[in-house]
Amino acid sequence: MRQLLIAVAVLTLFSCEKVIIEDEVCSNSDADGNVTLHISPIQNVTRSAALSDVCGRLNVAVFDSDGKKVKAVAQTVADAGFGSVSLSLSDGVYTVIAVGHNCTGSATITSTEKVTFPNNKVTDTFSYCGQLSVTGDRQDVNINMMRSVAMVRIRLTDDAKTMGNVAQLKFYYIGGSSTLSPSAGFGCVNSKQTEYRAVSDDGVYYLYTLPHTTDDILTKVTITGLDAGDNIVGECTLENVPIGINYITDCNGGLFGGGGSIGISIYIDPQWDGTKKFNF
Repeated sequence: MRQLLIAVAVLTLFSCEKVIIEDEVCSNSDADGNVTLHISPIQNVTRSAALSDVCGRLNVAVFDSDGKKVKAVAQTVADAGFGSVSLSLSDGVYTVIAVGHNCTGSATITSTEKVTFPNNKVTDTFSYCGQLSVTGDRQDVNINMMRSVAMVRIRLTDDAKTMGNVAQLKFYYIGGSSTLSPSAGFGCVNSKQTEYRAVSDDGVYYLYTLPHTTDDILTKVTITGLDAGDNIVGECTLENVPIGINYITDCNGGLFGGGGSIGISIYIDPQWDGTKKFNF
């Protein structure tokens, strides 16, 4: 499974966010740029990774001192030089936004305060927001993106016979964000996120969200088992699930039986950060 990194203002409005499609042309790079950005993710304070190891897509936007977008670059892992971006920029001070992710399409970088993703689906995501001073000389700039998402990893312990009537699983969760503020380094709306997953052989499912603060909560996570006709055959709800940027929240338990109770603990994968525990 791919993993990414980023660092990422909370609005009090609950919303089902609309996808914004910008009328702009994204290039892979300028053919003869005077500034080259070399972009990579940081997986913890001591370890970096190749961008292609954790991200399938990279979006970069450059804003001038008036906040006007002057450059937009979109790359995929299939592009030559993935993670190396050449730009032609006049002298001045700019703000650079870089977002690495695994979505099915490009992220939309509207401003330094707002990045949205295709269909509001959040994957493992890394980002960077910083200033760039251009003086006319050719320059190479190394940019390190930090992870900005929390992962919720759900392990359903029901056996195959019990799950026999379940054709797919619906995960509905609120409290996180599917829109990023690069300048703040956090999610910037209160989102209602829904993901559907086919039943996996190992019973493990991965969800991502953008926390509003370093330590945050998902106020509700509802797991619903649906049969082939989309009828509900099993359901359980978790409340106040703790999440954190670069943390994994592990949720273990059965969809059926046990009163819908699922035990939760938070810990760090070697490539993520920190260790927490939570009893539910």
